Amino acid sequence: MKTADDFYQLLNSLDKQKYGMYKRVKGTYDFGKFRLAVDHVQVDPYATPSKMRVIINRDTAGIPDNMLDSKSKSIAVADFLTRAFAQSIQQVNKKSKNSKIFIDRPGQEILERTAVVINASEIEARIEVGLPAAGRKILGKQAVFIFKEMLPEAVEASLLYENIDHDALQEQVTLMLDQDYILKVMKERNLIAFVANGAILPRESGVSDKPLKDAVPFYSPETLETEIELPSGKIVKGMGIPEGISLIVGGGYHGKSTLLEALELGVYHHIAGDGREMVLTRQDAVKIRAEDGRSVQGVDIGPFINNLPGGKDTRRFSTPNASGSTSQAANVMEALETGSTLMLIDEDTSATNFMIRDARMQKLIAPDKEPITPFADKIRPLYDTKGVSTILIVGGSGDYFEAADHVLMMDEYRLKDVTHEAKAIAGSDGYRRADTSHSEFGDIPKRIPIKKSFSKKGKDGRLKSKGKHTILYGKEPIDISGLEQLTDTSQTNAITAMIEYFKNDVLDERVTLLEAADLIYEKIDDSGLDGISPFDGHPGNMALPRKQEFIAAVNRYRGLKMK
Repeated sequence: MKTADDFYQLLNSLDKQKYGMYKRVKGTYDFGKFRLAVDHVQVDPYATPSKMRVIINRDTAGIPDNMLDSKSKSIAVADFLTRAFAQSIQQVNKKSKNSKIFIDRPGQEILERTAVVINASEIEARIEVGLPAAGRKILGKQAVFIFKEMLPEAVEASLLYENIDHDALQEQVTLMLDQDYILKVMKERNLIAFVANGAILPRESGVSDKPLKDAVPFYSPETLETEIELPSGKIVKGMGIPEGISLIVGGGYHGKSTLLEALELGVYHHIAGDGREMVLTRQDAVKIRAEDGRSVQGVDIGPFINNLPGGKDTRRFSTPNASGSTSQAANVMEALETGSTLMLIDEDTSATNFMIRDARMQKLIAPDKEPITPFADKIRPLYDTKGVSTILIVGGSGDYFEAADHVLMMDEYRLKDVTHEAKAIAGSDGYRRADTSHSEFGDIPKRIPIKKSFSKKGKDGRLKSKGKHTILYGKEPIDISGLEQLTDTSQTNAITAMIEYFKNDVLDERVTLLEAADLIYEKIDDSGLDGISPFDGHPGNMALPRKQEFIAAVNRYRGLKMK
């Protein structure tokens, strides 16, 4: 193997030559405490930075083995090292104007990522480096400075146990295990969500996911307060929401949607100091909203919509341009298809005619003339016959009071249990609507993707992510902006790679969409995200999405055909 000195000598020899000559540095170099693998060299100074890996033996790194003896611990440690490396390069990058070192930078969530990967014998940090140039001429001496001074300094500060904050690392591992334990207790106690007393739910701003300073802390109503003794020895108290139907009501701007947003992202673990680190939600929960204009392909929306004019079949419903109510019906049915057992719904982002039909409208329009069965009439059988719970934010309709198991009122960011009062109102003659609720919910779809849906060739067959909300399939955009629980552009990068793997290696017209997704996640469990990556050696900017978001992204591809 070539040495670091060989690398420096080569870079010096390339000084002032054409930028394309940088390709000669591809290879692996021994830097003593670590190895540097140069996997891909950018073609010009304005292209995506060059892709490299810092590879360090676990013995050299010195991370204690008892911090890496489970998957959860390894994810927590890898996340910590990624953050430490990102902080280190932020400092060393100040030393060079013409070039920078990059690594995928995590947000408030702890996700399984490819930025730092830990295996049985090594730790890899997947980085990008902008190789320096003047115009299109190589600046070899500045390149030497990057790899002789800047990179080793960052590695020393962030990947060697002796130099990192031991207490902070232990705290992150302990927190991860405590969060895992809360999820285990939730399952044992039939809870769908837990929100710790003292949690800070509001965020700093619409563009910052950090906690709001001086926010009102969350405290549970006494009726729902539950206590959990954690593996760390701490005792945490907070609101445990039981399975069933829970309404969160209250006036505008009192914190209803803020609570739901925290529950939406409670499907992920959060770092210490986030404010929501002890907010956990059942891991298969799906936020449901209306998405006007989305494509729907072969979905059974019959439980909500039937008897359409012209006799259009709603058991296998397709449209390139769904209305608000139709899209929300499809979103519910597709979420059920993924195996979700918890729906999270906010009245503010829902189609009114999908959610309710009040007593006066019931009297004006006969049932056989209204093709939409509102969610209010299906929410109870959805739980009673399918075991699917709902947490619903409502501020403008009491039609759900009869069906609810719990009604909680948010009043100036403080939550009160008003179930008794809501039930009394629901039972009053002056407030009653006709009982049109159903005893059965209906069938949950099991669809099979047709292979020719993904038959594009050449450049038209390439998949590429564009930020957090768009995936390009050739020139055709797949709009995933409606997936509110998608939290990181690196998750979108992973979904893009997963669709590529799905269409090339998994798609089989004997396998349902859910079964295909299960096969992909089995592959990831076995080989990590590297196992489905189309990038040899350096898939450094991916983070694991949930199965629900992967399937939802496939469902939003307009060329999709189902049988």
